[in-house]
Amino acid sequence: MSRAEPLFLDTPGGARFCLYHPPHGETRGALLYLHPFAEEMNKSRRMAALAARRLAARGVGVLQLDLHGCGDSAGEFHEARWDGWQADVKAGLDWLQARLGLQPGLWGLRLGALLGLDYAARAQQAPARLLLWQPVLSGAQHLNQFLRLRVAGEMLQEGGASGGTAALRARLQAGEVLEIGGYELHPALALALDGVDAARMAAPRCHVDWFEMVPEAGRPPAPASARLVDSWRAGGGEAQLATLAGPAFWTTQEIAEAPALLDASANTYPDTA
Repeated sequence: MSRAEPLFLDTPGGARFCLYHPPHGETRGALLYLHPFAEEMNKSRRMAALAARRLAARGVGVLQLDLHGCGDSAGEFHEARWDGWQADVKAGLDWLQARLGLQPGLWGLRLGALLGLDYAARAQQAPARLLLWQPVLSGAQHLNQFLRLRVAGEMLQEGGASGGTAALRARLQAGEVLEIGGYELHPALALALDGVDAARMAAPRCHVDWFEMVPEAGRPPAPASARLVDSWRAGGGEAQLATLAGPAFWTTQEIAEAPALLDASANTYPDTA
């Protein structure tokens, strides 16, 4: 297999750092990887790299893209905006299509999966397919979880937290940039996250493979996930939802791997050998 190729993708918003994994042998597809939010991105780098290599071995070209203000891309985190990330998605898809000559799909983890769903619902041309890893369904709920990190930190300080997430939301609404876990969150991004909800989006116009991690084999998916996929199917959509036993690697204290997820993702492109 070829090694991953580092590159900077020029966009109107600045340079975006990428790793390109060329397809091995006959090209069978292409995927743009959209990483999760804040520290979850760093926790999941190893799993993303392992999966990209596995997919490339199946003939799938993969572009791992650091969104604006994230990783090694231009800009600071407080400069990131949801619509800017949508523009990054389009730039990555255009690059892959020009490179490989076929319509790429989107592969997203956590908030990256919600970003991909939102892009797919808005775009004139649907992605070839969607590969979703533990997708966040509600931007508002995800924002609350992020804000709780700040609340927890304040509780450890003298005097404790003041007002919880409601107080932090009020400060964001007043225009304040908040530092949370080493990341500066701009009110514009927070406001955009509040308005992104997968349940209110149009059903994807492409095949969807959706994988969720569970502590033990055989456990069902989250009820909200099952309801959403059922609604897509009822409307004629093509979606597969499966649970896999393994760690929540995007949030574990130590870097963790989920071999079952690697196998299942590679098997969405069956080995033809």
